[in-house]
Amino acid sequence: MHNLPEIEELIKLISKLPGLGPRSAKRIVLKMINNREEIIRPMAKNLAEVYKNISRCKNCGSLKSNINGCNNCENNKKKFNKICVVENIADQWSVEASSVYQGYFHILGGTISSSNNQKKEDLLIGSLVERVKKDNIEEVILALSSTVEGQTTAFYIQDSLENINVKITKLAQGVSIGQMIENLDDGTLIQAFKNRQSFKK
Repeated sequence: MHNLPEIEELIKLISKLPGLGPRSAKRIVLKMINNREEIIRPMAKNLAEVYKNISRCKNCGSLKSNINGCNNCENNKKKFNKICVVENIADQWSVEASSVYQGYFHILGGTISSSNNQKKEDLLIGSLVERVKKDNIEEVILALSSTVEGQTTAFYIQDSLENINVKITKLAQGVSIGQMIENLDDGTLIQAFKNRQSFKK
């Protein structure tokens, strides 16, 4: 494969995906090559379409179509009074799959952290405050991970919303310390949402 730079580069790219290393990437690449017409051709076309047409919404942080807009922001058929704040899109998908929550989502794009240079300025906290005001939100549910970074972010959001008359809640303590939202099973998520409590310093 050293004489096939295209393959080497593809292996490097695939090995960057979550849960995959060089060995897994090699197996995936070989599977793709052995199924060029069934996998590589449609995948290449689909990846090009995703790159061109899908991006993160700068208002709510969810995925949006550059053609049809953001369903999370522009769904005017349903009016909700709750907004669920999560760290990433995988968390949003996990909550949606559990069917425990009906309301708006706001995806921050990470947490405030000193270890990975993620700063509060990089997160969509300002747009969260604007959405709470604009959409007459009555409850902000902080569905953040039970890590130091997650809780630091939660306290910062609480401070950002202190001058707004809105109830701020957090998920119940069924979410163990250090647990990521996207890794929770449906049963745990359902109980965490149903038994959520006021968020206090």
